[in-house]
Amino acid sequence: MKLRSALMGATAAVAFAPMAFADGHEGERGRDGQLNIIYWQAPSTLNPYLSGGTKEVESASLVLESLGRFTNTGELVPWLAAEIPTVENGGISEDLTSITWTLQDGVMWSDGTPLTANDAVFTWQYCTAEGGGCAQASYFDGVESVEAVDDMTIKITFDAPKPFPYTALVGAESPIIQAAQFADCLGAAAPTCVDANFGPIGTGPFVVTDFKANDVIQFSANENFRVDGQPAFETVLFKGGGDAAAAARSVLETGEFDYAWNLQIDPTVLSDMESAGIGTVVTAFGTSVERLHLNQTNPSPDLGDLRATAEGGAHPFLTNRTIAQAMSMAIDRGLLVEIGYGAGGQPTCNVLPAPAVYASTANDACLTQDMAGAIALLDEAGIVDTDGDGVRELDGTPLVVSYQTSTNAVRQDAQALIKQWWSELGIQADLRNIDASVFFGGDPASPDTFQKFYADVEMYTNNFAGVDPEAYMANWACKEWPSPESQWQGSNMQRFCDPAYDALIDELASTAGIEARAEIVKQMNDMLMESYSIIPLVHRGGVSAHANTLGGIAISDWDSELWNIASWYRMGE
Repeated sequence: MKLRSALMGATAAVAFAPMAFADGHEGERGRDGQLNIIYWQAPSTLNPYLSGGTKEVESASLVLESLGRFTNTGELVPWLAAEIPTVENGGISEDLTSITWTLQDGVMWSDGTPLTANDAVFTWQYCTAEGGGCAQASYFDGVESVEAVDDMTIKITFDAPKPFPYTALVGAESPIIQAAQFADCLGAAAPTCVDANFGPIGTGPFVVTDFKANDVIQFSANENFRVDGQPAFETVLFKGGGDAAAAARSVLETGEFDYAWNLQIDPTVLSDMESAGIGTVVTAFGTSVERLHLNQTNPSPDLGDLRATAEGGAHPFLTNRTIAQAMSMAIDRGLLVEIGYGAGGQPTCNVLPAPAVYASTANDACLTQDMAGAIALLDEAGIVDTDGDGVRELDGTPLVVSYQTSTNAVRQDAQALIKQWWSELGIQADLRNIDASVFFGGDPASPDTFQKFYADVEMYTNNFAGVDPEAYMANWACKEWPSPESQWQGSNMQRFCDPAYDALIDELASTAGIEARAEIVKQMNDMLMESYSIIPLVHRGGVSAHANTLGGIAISDWDSELWNIASWYRMGE
């Protein structure tokens, strides 16, 4: 298959449309007053390159933008770029080793200076600088160079043919930052640039006027935003903290807020709230999976600075595939969905459940709880309870796990059920929940972040922006382990490492055509599943709520949920 034809196949599922999202409500910028948003997991920074947390990426998306974005239907549309490059329009080289983007005319930073190709070049340098601990480094995998052909033209060259080149500087997780503002923030200096990280200058519809970490953000309309009459709102109050139930109530019952994100609460309670008639619950399915990560390294505090690192050694029993498999078999995923998610969840056995072409069926046995099979598996392996205390041992080590997640009623209910199932299996789970702002924060000094993973098992949801999983599946490369050297940044939370998996990452990066790529992706998913270092639980829809007076909402699970916030407006009551 010729590479040019292969690219056409690889992008067949991606629609390219002009950036035109009318709000159906013309008028002056700022005409609709204040918009009140609550993300009960409060952002700790507005620099998405220093945190992979959804709350940071999405709050930053009000300010920072990328060359292309993914809509609520997964369509790739030009954003800061004038059009989406393709082989047909000359934007992608015939051999697929480069992509050339042309910026829109007249895009200004909020400080009134022009956006140029040099800002894109700098962003690449910033994320790939040694010692910087960039949380989004995988978006630049395979990038050999980024150069400014001229002020308006960006050429990205890859070290091999790139069948799906829409990763670097595309989507909410890979925005362009201003070179002038971040010039002194390269490498190890990145987290020290507090003013820039808390108040980035952007091209988006809003500017930061006040940022209180782990609390509240104040935004105002960007007077230099390129679309006349947008944003409709003069100011945005972006509140963090509390819990999902209180956030839902603030939109659906009290009307204090206009928009609430991530309403992971009892679906019956949520429905009762919605019946008040002042707000609407909305759901978007994408790639979000609530999962367990089983630490492959030893998190014992006895190891001091070596805990949860390669130097501290392997976990004493969670690297045993039989034990991990039994832990998965003991779980009733259908019940977890029923009590915690309702229509907002589906049981899953894959860490990559969508798009459909990439979804494996090889692991579907996990959809049925098999406690008897799990017990038999451990018994046959000789992993038994030798002292009669109800806890099995492996080589004299009791199977006792510390099991952590963020503070959230649905997650605590899931913890309690899983603890009971594992107890029936002969594995003791000691539960811990951590404030979400801390757990998902990027503070390298905190012992309680999900990146540092000072526990045996942890549970949370993750996903990827866009429709191609190449960058997401690269998260489990050996090099992506969080470590002290990377300031505990990294995406391979459970410290999985398999050279065969790394080889598939490289193979995917050089393979064109949706079908061929899908086969490799399924192999990667299955390799992770067969390692049982990740135990998928629930394919989650993004559940949010908005006031009935709010128009223009089109929530996306393929990009920032707030991807089109410039088009939101207040409807007549």
